[in-house]
Parts: sequence; C-alpha cells; structure tokens
Amino acid sequence: MRIIFVRHGEPNYALDCLTEQGKLQAEAAAKRLAGEGIMEIYSSPSGRARETALYTARELDLPVTILDYMREISWGGEGVPENGHPWTLSDWLIDREDFDFALDAWQEHSYFKNNAATKYWKMICENIDAFLSKLGYERAGRRYFCASGTDKTIALFSHGGSGACALSRILSLPFPYVSSVMPYGFTSVTILDFPVQSGQYVHPRIELFNDCAHIGRKAEGPRLQKDSQ
Repeated sequence: MRIIFVRHGEPNYALDCLTEQGKLQAEAAAKRLAGEGIMEIYSSPSGRARETALYTARELDLPVTILDYMREISWGGEGVPENGHPWTLSDWLIDREDFDFALDAWQEHSYFKNNAATKYWKMICENIDAFLSKLGYERAGRRYFCASGTDKTIALFSHGGSGACALSRILSLPFPYVSSVMPYGFTSVTILDFPVQSGQYVHPRIELFNDCAHIGRKAEGPRLQKDSQ
C-alpha cells in the first residue's frame, strides 16, 4: 500500500481557501498525481485542503472522503512561549537546547507539556492508527502488523501541522523533530510505502519526500503565521 501525503496549496488563511497562486499549484499537483494509480482520495475538512483535493478528484474522477481529525492543529497554552507555535519551539529545542530526542521525552518539555499542539498530536496518532488498521496495517510498537495488506495507492490532502503529526506517528519519530527537520512546501508530494507481506511485521518506507517539481521551484517549509491555525 502507498499513502501519498499532499499539503494544500498556497492559502488565504483568513478565508480558508486557496489564493490564485494556490489554485495553479493545486492544478499542477493534480496533473502530477494523475499517473500515480490513486484509487482513493481523503482530505482534511478545512477549505484550503478540500479545495486542493478537488483538483485531483476531478482529474481522476474520484470522490473525496473527509477525515475530520486531519484538520489543521491548534497550539498555545498558559506559560508556553511564542504562543505555543510548534515550528518555532521545535527549532529552539534543536538549535538552542541541543535536545536529545533519543533520551528525553519531548512531551514533558515545558514547550509542549501544556501546549495544545501536543493534544492534537495525540488525537491524530490515535485516529491514524485506526485508519491504518482498517486498511490492514495494525500498529505494534514501532512497527505494523500486515494483517491483510493491499497494493492500492491512496492520497491524503492535509496541512503542515496535521501532516507532520501523522508522519511522526507512522515513522515513529518525535513530532518536534519532524516539524523542524522535515519541512515540506505547498502541494508537496510525500509518498510512504507499506510492504504487502500478509501475516508479517513491516516498517513503512519513505519512497519520496517533499516533491514540488510540479510547481517549478524549491519548496518552502510550513512556517505558518503564528496567529493562523
């Protein structure tokens, strides 16, 4: 099974829709994805993600199924600096504190312990596990048991934050680490491959990450405005 993660196009955050540039990006992404053999399309309920997904849905004549839990995350909390902005705080952990993700629990750090972003991360982790279980891959520690693997390809359109949460869970990497060292741009294409080995434990593999060649420039990371969610 392959999951193609696609970030939404350039947005108007205030109106939760795509800008004219974002529409061009979404159209280019749809043409880029046309040859991937996508059989199912899923999307965040947020306008900018759904609008991006619809370009690919029209290109492939497929419906879009909404996954409510993949809407963009919120952040913030009492006493949390930078209004809880997870990308800024993730950079601080690495750049200013040399935080050891292998030894220390990021969820207990003051930046994230009372941060709403951590609550969203936990919620997305639970739901993405349930989603993968329905597709035949059951979470078992840091790996997956392939109960009834499938060779289909699905596409999931979401956001910088919720996408990072899902990637963090699937790849068993700390959320702040993913946020800081794995940025991805508007309409970027990231592909994870789940080996089809029924009755065996498997590890998902990164087939492609942050491909933005279809919009003709190097992708920028999801440095969201701190007052937009």
